[in-house]
Amino acid sequence: MSNSGPIFNIPTRGTKPSTKLPSLTISSEPASGGDAAVDVNGGEDHKKPRRKPPPIDFSRINGSHSFKDMSPAPSHDSGDVDTSDGSTSTSAKAYGTTEGSSTSRSLNQSSSSVSTPANLIPGPEKDLSELMPDDWQILANSDQIVELNKLGEGNGGSVSKCRLRNGNKIFAMKLINTDSNPDIQKQIVRELQYNRLVSSENIVKYYGTFLIENQSMIGITMEYMGGKSLDAIYKRVIEIDPSNRVNEKVMGKIAESILKGLNYLHQQKIIHRDIKPSNILLDFQGNIKLCDFGVSGEVVNSLATTFVGTQYYMAPERIMGKPYTVNCDIWSLGLTLLEVSTGKFPFTNVDSLNTNLGPIELLQLILEYEPKLEDIPQENIFWSDSFKNFIHYCLIKNTEERPSPRQMLQHPWIISQQTVKVRMDKFVQQLWNY
Repeated sequence: MSNSGPIFNIPTRGTKPSTKLPSLTISSEPASGGDAAVDVNGGEDHKKPRRKPPPIDFSRINGSHSFKDMSPAPSHDSGDVDTSDGSTSTSAKAYGTTEGSSTSRSLNQSSSSVSTPANLIPGPEKDLSELMPDDWQILANSDQIVELNKLGEGNGGSVSKCRLRNGNKIFAMKLINTDSNPDIQKQIVRELQYNRLVSSENIVKYYGTFLIENQSMIGITMEYMGGKSLDAIYKRVIEIDPSNRVNEKVMGKIAESILKGLNYLHQQKIIHRDIKPSNILLDFQGNIKLCDFGVSGEVVNSLATTFVGTQYYMAPERIMGKPYTVNCDIWSLGLTLLEVSTGKFPFTNVDSLNTNLGPIELLQLILEYEPKLEDIPQENIFWSDSFKNFIHYCLIKNTEERPSPRQMLQHPWIISQQTVKVRMDKFVQQLWNY
């Protein structure tokens, strides 16, 4: 998107005199002698009723209203996760809504372990981040990784909560079924090792990547995020109160963190390619981080086999096989925020759309339909014009007109949300009854 001239033009409501509202057009470059002026209120004259008290009102989450938790509360130590129906996830979503048995078992329990001399096994004095690729290869293939809980599982692989046999530091491990071609496996492992060099507070920390030699699987160890995925969070909010949604203030913190993470990756010449609710994670403190990015398309395609529906978040240019840039991640961000705001995937309720629509038909619909964020007056849910405009810019179909992550960080809605204080740690704790 061009950096010349105004970037964001947000229409205002009502007919009040313009002298009472500052301009909502901001420039991509600061004005001479100071920063560009931004209206942090989004240009609303408040004729519509305000949105209902959000789930950040913690009294709505602790069971005093419509929800009553009948299951044991999870703890920081066990990592147990409450589910409403007790079912197992059909895909290995990153820290999704289900966990299996808490019985510890070894990574190679179901098969013969590789015998490794004790003097070659890294000692407990090493921090997880200090372990080198060869260390993880030895640990994984010498029965030194203990699975504590299954966080998610599907045809493409699984995600587990783990620790080392001689340590107590908790981490997450993803096992991926990959191409049986050894050359492709080695390429994926080699490129994913680069993720260890990524250092950002908005990116999940990666510890190591390795081959499970007797199972033809690739393992990835990473930071454990106890607050779970955005996918699990928005569904939990609706489970607590079907008429509620994740609050716009919380959405602002999520959007800001994602954009900062994408901007960092862009600076490292990396396109994420797989932004969706299950790849946005929160830790116990409410910090929001991205996971599952790859250096190349080969890596991303292999990682994507672990999940269901990844292609539905693709930008139009990727669906059509055209060249794409980091702006494709902005489209996926827009769909993600739209899904969380509405409580459902944006294309599942278009003209009474049959949810069993085939993949090709759905992808065609994505190319033709213009998704947008709308109020739900019957449920007393209203969103600011500025937030709606943010979603609009994310979902511009022409990639050349769609802003980059750096430009979206200049949007009035993001700038206004940066001034809002939100106790994200309290939100996570009350949401999951920690």
